[in-house]
Amino acid sequence: MAQPRRAGAPKKPAATSAGLRILKKYPNRRLYDTEVSSYITLAEVKAMVLQGVNFEVRDAKTGNDLTRSILLQIILEEETGGVPIFSTSMLSQIIRFYGHAMQGMMGTYLESNLQTFTDIQGRIAEQSKGLVDPKLPSPELWTQFLNGQAPMVQGLMGNYMEQSRQAFLKMQEQVAKQAATLFPGLPVVKPPAKR
Repeated sequence: MAQPRRAGAPKKPAATSAGLRILKKYPNRRLYDTEVSSYITLAEVKAMVLQGVNFEVRDAKTGNDLTRSILLQIILEEETGGVPIFSTSMLSQIIRFYGHAMQGMMGTYLESNLQTFTDIQGRIAEQSKGLVDPKLPSPELWTQFLNGQAPMVQGLMGNYMEQSRQAFLKMQEQVAKQAATLFPGLPVVKPPAKR
């Protein structure tokens, strides 16, 4: 039987090179890490995400995959506990896509945009490595650097979002043309006018 965590320094989750790390969720809502043979907290699962550890959360009884549910729980805690990423308007818009014909496409669109944002963020971090003495990993210096880069990053992201919007509008136009060709008697909704 697993030993519960005792107070003190938390164990640092280690990534396994052998593959996927399995966490089990028990009916008492506790999470058990099979790699370190102990119960872990949601905060430790969040640390695993931040470290890039690949894992799955499985229901201990049924074996069902609960990973998305746990990740959503982490997002909920972050959204309610600090500075939220999602505005009420954005959450409402996301909810409206559930059950909509465009639901699958919207998920793919959001995922690819988030990946692009992450790639840009990674490139900026990589390019900035030579600007700061690596012997002085001061959070204050990094914050100052990022604050100085904020206008550039905002401009870069603004340009990217405009290109993304234009690509989406072009795709809408193409779908409308194809629909008009395939279904000549059906009224076709015209995409919004370009700005």
